Amino acid sequence: MDLSRRAVLRGVGTVGFLAAVAGCGVPPAYVRAGERGAPDRSAADKSLTFANWPLYIDVDDHDKQRRPTLDAFERRTGISVQYTEEINDNDEFFGKISPALMNHQSTGRDLIVISDWMCSRFVRLGWVQEMDRSRQPNVAKHLDPLLLQPAFDPRRKHTVPWQSGITGIAYNRRKLGREIKHTGDLWADDLKGRVTLLAGMDEAFALLMQGEGVDITRWTADDFHRMTDRVAALVRAQHIRRFTGNDYIKDLSSGDVLAAQAYSGDVIQLKTDNPDIEFVVPEEGAELWSESLMIPDLAAHKRNAERLVDYYYEPEVAAELAAWVNYVCPVPAARDVLASAKDKETAALAEDPLIFPDDGMRGRLAIARDIDAKERPEFAKEWNAIVGL
Repeated sequence: MDLSRRAVLRGVGTVGFLAAVAGCGVPPAYVRAGERGAPDRSAADKSLTFANWPLYIDVDDHDKQRRPTLDAFERRTGISVQYTEEINDNDEFFGKISPALMNHQSTGRDLIVISDWMCSRFVRLGWVQEMDRSRQPNVAKHLDPLLLQPAFDPRRKHTVPWQSGITGIAYNRRKLGREIKHTGDLWADDLKGRVTLLAGMDEAFALLMQGEGVDITRWTADDFHRMTDRVAALVRAQHIRRFTGNDYIKDLSSGDVLAAQAYSGDVIQLKTDNPDIEFVVPEEGAELWSESLMIPDLAAHKRNAERLVDYYYEPEVAAELAAWVNYVCPVPAARDVLASAKDKETAALAEDPLIFPDDGMRGRLAIARDIDAKERPEFAKEWNAIVGL
């Protein structure tokens, strides 16, 4: 599975973009609640446009143009879906659609999927609409309680997780010769020069704070500065080999690196080729993240989009999607569906804690408080100076 969508955050990105347009006399970017909706054409026009990341939906093994779950939705509802794989980077996609949104124009998309740290920006700017949960009984019933209360969108009124994952630690247990149970284990002498961390600030900071005992649901600026001081010292001591995007996969596979900050979805694939690779949620905890569905302002087919979101929260549909993408499934009820599968490999997925975390792992997962717009420029400058971006 290609996880390039969780790529490196490039500098201050969208913060600089918004500051620039504000200085050019552009009207304020915030859109008030009463100005977000458009006349809904769903009843007369049974269609919708859905923008997603590449390789983030099930495809037919024999025909890569067919997407079984999406095809089944179209047959059941009569709603045709224009599905585009146009999202390759959060900041890039923000730059692509933000001019329309800040100028109160339609993006031409009814449904989009982006990372929650970027979703928070859309929610704060008023660029997405609330979903009508009375039309989404499956979401109301089956959404994992762990994902229900992100600080930026309490009760998930504007966002619904498409898939989730865990940022934890991957390591080669055989070559290291010991277990890793704590984030602090990465700093042991036998790992000097054999550890990598993620380069993206939004991807990296939460796990590193948790290793210092911080509650990431309510971390402070002081917590951030203490974390970066620790990382900077480790860089100076040449303990950290480098900062990476998804290329840590190659380093772990080759043995050049023995331990890496990593995404759970990657490790499922890595273990297929190398069973010595382990993934651990440290005792201090790890970050549970999501990439979520949103309906942009002035979407022309809001009800159709809400219907598609709810369809993917049917346990049978969620199970089919999870079996293909191998992320943490946001629908726990899908586990029983997979467990009852006749195919042994499919049934085994129900027991994979990286798709359905067990109770012990769930107790150590948390959704980090987002870095807000006022904090971001200072924090990004501090982090990027350490990483070398």
